[in-house]
Amino acid sequence: MITIDFSDKTALITGGTKGIGLAAAIEFARAGAQTYLTYKWGSADRKELMGKFEREKLIPPVLIEADASIEEDTRTCLAAIKEKESRVDFFVSNVGFSARVTSLAEYRKRTLYKTLDYSTWPIIDYTRAIKEVFGSYPRSVVGVSSDGPDHFYTGYDFVAASKSLLEFFGRYLATHLEPEGSRVNVIRFGMVKTDSFMDIFGRKFFDFIKSEGLSEDIVVSPEECGRAIFAVCSGYFDALNGQVVTVDKGLPFRDNLMQRYFRSQKQD
Repeated sequence: MITIDFSDKTALITGGTKGIGLAAAIEFARAGAQTYLTYKWGSADRKELMGKFEREKLIPPVLIEADASIEEDTRTCLAAIKEKESRVDFFVSNVGFSARVTSLAEYRKRTLYKTLDYSTWPIIDYTRAIKEVFGSYPRSVVGVSSDGPDHFYTGYDFVAASKSLLEFFGRYLATHLEPEGSRVNVIRFGMVKTDSFMDIFGRKFFDFIKSEGLSEDIVVSPEECGRAIFAVCSGYFDALNGQVVTVDKGLPFRDNLMQRYFRSQKQD
């Protein structure tokens, strides 16, 4: 095992109070980093969250209420961090918006725009704003994506579209930031059991897993995602600058079977 010391480093994670964001924050804290986690009003259980850090005697995170789709909130968030830190070493763009649709008739332009506001644009807005406020880009910028752009999942249409654009901008951001010594990667996770995942797919997804004779362990856990994000930021993968890294357990290849299963359940 390699010990990584981030005791003099700072990590900013949007949507960092639950799921993948929280798992990544714990990994950074274990390495000694000070973490700053954004959340929307009412979405964070402070007592439960702080307890996770206290039990491991980790540096407690600083929680900042900020809506990732509002640029004014982004500047206010960074101004608050600037009062305590001279730089942001790691930025993880983790916020996403899950707009579920069941048919083409439910497509709405405003829904697409709202999804982009949360799931795509923040990696650009925060990265630029960090440079403006601190005078330098983060050492590592990571965007959190999914395998939706390449696989069809019921109800996932707009999220998949926004993640596809996130990956596009991740590649181009890497080109712009490389001369400044920064690295940009997007990590494409397979199915992860998070709150948003359950909102879109629900328990019926796990009924499908059971029907296939598979264990629920085939789904990637938030903790595994957190370790992957930390690994990319560790410095040992700098050669991967601009690349989209995929982390899954092979389940995406079953997406067509999944659709047939869901249709059969509706017919029954």
